[in-house]
Amino acid sequence: MNSSKRPQCGESPDNLPGQDGLPFGQDVADVQAGPDVQANGQAGSDGRIDGLAMAGANVTKPEADPFDLASLRLSQDFASAVGVKKLVTTIPVKKPSKEWFVRTHPDPAYWLQTAVVELKEDRETYLVAPGLWPELSSEPTFSPRLLVTAINRQGVLFLWPIRLPGAGGKIDDWSRSAMDAADEAKSRWVRVSANMSLGAYELAVAPAQLPEPEWPGIAFQEIIKIAFRDKMISEWKHPVLRRLRGEV
Repeated sequence: MNSSKRPQCGESPDNLPGQDGLPFGQDVADVQAGPDVQANGQAGSDGRIDGLAMAGANVTKPEADPFDLASLRLSQDFASAVGVKKLVTTIPVKKPSKEWFVRTHPDPAYWLQTAVVELKEDRETYLVAPGLWPELSSEPTFSPRLLVTAINRQGVLFLWPIRLPGAGGKIDDWSRSAMDAADEAKSRWVRVSANMSLGAYELAVAPAQLPEPEWPGIAFQEIIKIAFRDKMISEWKHPVLRRLRGEV
């Protein structure tokens, strides 16, 4: 009779050559997982689902905060990004404010020698039609002016009226220094301030390399039309002239 012990039902043979209970040292769980499951948990060629992918599929992504300040803040180029075009409807006729750095248009087509009526108390300047110039030559508020298209660092477009020499060709230091400043501002940002002791304007040039001005795409005639929309004297019975004659 063979003395070796026969394994009972459900038991595995002991110490078979090259094996430890199950083929290739696998345990029961490995056998139940199926022969096609790889070591990294991925599905085999029969299309079983990757265990890692299933675990990641259950992770819920955090919802975006609708009040996140970074997403709500406007960018510096917001207007250009959304295609907004700035509409120019008001163009003041004035000297540059003393705190402004300004540039003047380099194209001579945007400079105009003409004649105006200036009401200093009202701080208003009126354009005068050429047919009235001879009759107004002796009017103290009437004078020839150089209208210069200019712009400040804030993008405000304006017309800078500079007094021109009179009939005798004489020009004062205020007007001469203003024309010098306007000429310099063609290529550099300048700041103009009145020096009462000097009797002329002083000119300061911006030390930093500031960006070039962005001139609006408006024809000079349109600029004149906007600036003097309600301030054009084209007839002798204009309310301003009647006021100067003492009729009203």
